[in-house]
Amino acid sequence: MNDPAGPELGELLQLQRWNTPTVYNGWEQITRRDPAAAGFNPEETRDFMPALGPMVGRAVTLVIEPGNPAHKSAAPGAWDAYRRAVAAVPGPKIVCVQDLEKPRVTGSFWGEVNASVHRALGCVGTICDGAIRDVDEMTAVGFKALARRLCVGHAHVHPVRWGCPVEVFGRTVNPGDLIHADKHGFLVITPEEAALVLEAATFMDANECRTVIAAARGGAGSDTAALLDALAAASGRFAAAARERFGRRGEWGAG
Repeated sequence: MNDPAGPELGELLQLQRWNTPTVYNGWEQITRRDPAAAGFNPEETRDFMPALGPMVGRAVTLVIEPGNPAHKSAAPGAWDAYRRAVAAVPGPKIVCVQDLEKPRVTGSFWGEVNASVHRALGCVGTICDGAIRDVDEMTAVGFKALARRLCVGHAHVHPVRWGCPVEVFGRTVNPGDLIHADKHGFLVITPEEAALVLEAATFMDANECRTVIAAARGGAGSDTAALLDALAAASGRFAAAARERFGRRGEWGAG
């Protein structure tokens, strides 16, 4: 993943095979940010389509305010302009929606129609800090959603702003960030980090399997003292391999 413009489709498909915690384990080794305070959502999300598995894509961003009818008259051409902006971004894409009325919910941007339209424009899902509806129909379209809750109506929903930084579930997302999301939550990966994260996640998963996980599962039935000694040795090998590969950032622990 050496292209500074972003990962190729094949690399994104490989990332999609991992769950989001596994990608995080690689990301924390290569990020220059604090892995306890950056990257992932600090607020709880709900995955309404867990059977669709993880999703990965480039962020396109949108701000909505469903309870405010003034947006429709203020920007009558906004829908067409917004859709053209979404279409111009290379896919796969994840639409990250900031609802200005949070935590109050008056209406949903998402339903069967918008899910179908965005799927046709190369979007694979959404992270919406508000509500969705038509959850069965959205699932049938193959459009994954992490959202706050369900609701009945769409109210006065209208694109307000797009292509700008947004805040969703306590995390800032910028257009073009790489997003990995599943039932655990989501991870926001900067373009600089995206070139390294697949290799790092693959390495750390193999490192866990070769060391701590192997010692724990292979030690079933052993006496406690022997098991603890084996785990201590395996943990040391795990940390040493991470330090050798990633330097000081290899000191972050496994989990």
